[in-house]
Amino acid sequence: MPKKVDHEARRQEISEALWRIAGSRGLDGTSLRDVAAEAGISLGRLQHYFRTRDEMLLFALQHINRLAADRIRERIASLAEEPTPREVLRACLSGMLPLDEKSRIGLLVGAAYYARAVHDEALRAEAKNGIPPLRTFFADQLRLAADRGELPPERATEDEAMLLISVTEGLATYVLLGVHDPEDALRLLDLHLENLFGAERAAGGGADRAVGGSAVRTARGGADRAAEVGGGRGAEAPASSGRAAP
Repeated sequence: MPKKVDHEARRQEISEALWRIAGSRGLDGTSLRDVAAEAGISLGRLQHYFRTRDEMLLFALQHINRLAADRIRERIASLAEEPTPREVLRACLSGMLPLDEKSRIGLLVGAAYYARAVHDEALRAEAKNGIPPLRTFFADQLRLAADRGELPPERATEDEAMLLISVTEGLATYVLLGVHDPEDALRLLDLHLENLFGAERAAGGGADRAVGGSAVRTARGGADRAAEVGGGRGAEAPASSGRAAP
């Protein structure tokens, strides 16, 4: 009896082969034949799962976004039972930094997609779609912090939320370029949060913990949105580097 093949799992394995190529030499000039060779399967078998290169690229980008969502969800789940908005924001933002080898590879893959997305409408749409909900999620956390007395009300805006995204993405890029090491990037992120929230408020002086349950519901309910920024920035690359079976 023929062995049943998990179609979705095989598509993910092919995506991971594509990521290995993207992480080592980028996506320019990468063909279906190149990916098939990296995955250890024939070109004909690869085309059973992806008819075109663009279809494969789009699926791989969506899959890396899902991994990013899982990464952020795990970070939020590891927080205290009632995390503060600042703790939620730090968990999300630190998840966007390349703090270990797996997340570094994930960001390299994301950078390769961005370079192609500038001239590819489908990839550009996928990359852009995650930014507005992420900005809204961060702004909601800032407004909740203001309601709790942890942040000046005038700082609880979507502009401040966008600055958080931009600062973190800039730090992530500089880690990839070797301008900062991961520890420095995390230190600078914490400095930015301290400047935003203020040292006294960070100490929790007088914050109303009664709305903490609302914070944790908002945080965990929005974990997927928090991860879906720019085609999986901060996503962990798969730990396995093995080839897919034919």
